[in-house]
Amino acid sequence: MMELDSHTKSQSKPWLLIGILVAISAAVGFGAAHWLAGRSTTSTAVSTKQASVSASASANANEEQPEIKIPAEYLTIANVAVEPVLGGGLEAEILSSGTVTAPPNSEAIIVAKASGNVSRIRRQLGDMVRTGDVLALVDSQEATAMIAEKNVANAKLALARKSHAREASLFEQGVTSRQEVEAVQSALMVAEADAKRATAMVQAAHVTEDGRSVMVISPISGTVTAQMASLGSFAQPHTELFRVSAVGSVQVEASVQAADVSRISVGNKATILPVNGMPVAATVRSITPTVSGNSHTATVILTPTTNADSSKTRLVIGEGVQIRLHVQNSSSRMVVPEDAVQNIDGHDVLFVRTKDGFRIQPVLVGNRSNGMAQIVTGIQIGDPVATKNAFLIKADMIKNAKEE
Repeated sequence: MMELDSHTKSQSKPWLLIGILVAISAAVGFGAAHWLAGRSTTSTAVSTKQASVSASASANANEEQPEIKIPAEYLTIANVAVEPVLGGGLEAEILSSGTVTAPPNSEAIIVAKASGNVSRIRRQLGDMVRTGDVLALVDSQEATAMIAEKNVANAKLALARKSHAREASLFEQGVTSRQEVEAVQSALMVAEADAKRATAMVQAAHVTEDGRSVMVISPISGTVTAQMASLGSFAQPHTELFRVSAVGSVQVEASVQAADVSRISVGNKATILPVNGMPVAATVRSITPTVSGNSHTATVILTPTTNADSSKTRLVIGEGVQIRLHVQNSSSRMVVPEDAVQNIDGHDVLFVRTKDGFRIQPVLVGNRSNGMAQIVTGIQIGDPVATKNAFLIKADMIKNAKEE
């Protein structure tokens, strides 16, 4: 009997193990199904939330952006520049350096027309002058000689006229021959030529009426920008004594690499960037057809199209400037100076000029290169945006937000 019970217990153990395994499998299957169902529900909720956030962001993008009110006087003091958004890709911008120069007929190098000592200085460095103003007097023996020659020529001319009148009268009376009259007439013509030459020399040298000095005269109106003459110094002919530059008349000579010359055309727009001051719009006036042997660069002449002598920007002859040449490009994309793009709360924005200040405009920025940034969306070509010192507007906005 005891052997039978042992045999029965040994046979029931496998079935017991099988039952336990089945129970465990069922429990695991139920848990997995429950976990997957929960995960599916969570994923659906997250997707729904993301879609909601995207829709909310899209709605916010379409809403009117906040405006920062800034007085125009502050923009002038802080040198905040406002420029229109330009069309074209980054390849439509050529960056270069240049020098402000005086265009032809707007700068005069003034010399003495005869050697001598400077006896009087009537204008000095920085003075405003008009055409014909006397800048200095130079005592010269050559001036005395010119006056003497002029007087001799005039005396000979007067004598030749009297001789011609007398011979003409005698010829009419039949006393003298035609040959004698023609000889006197030829002498008169020579005397007239000598008198004209002597008078022209005196006028060209600007000899004073007393014949002692020559006048140093400005041929243009402007400002005395250089003065080499000093009282009592000896001046040689054709030695520079003064330099006068016309006010507000400047041009810029920019150096461009030979590879970029073919991309530039007369009439292209450009922007002049002085070290101190606001950007100045300009136009390409001419391009040299050859490049120099040392630097292998061509010279592009730019003419400012805005007032470069305003209180905001004054281009000084001789100063170095940066140039942005806007060459023609068929791309429909937009570019702005990289300084114009500001980051607020992790988003790139531009400050668009309004009547009373600036409007914050979120934008999508593409590539950046050579100080320029490509704008993909968010703005339109021609919109006025803050470029130089745009970060000051951002700082003012943050300051006002903290105060509120």
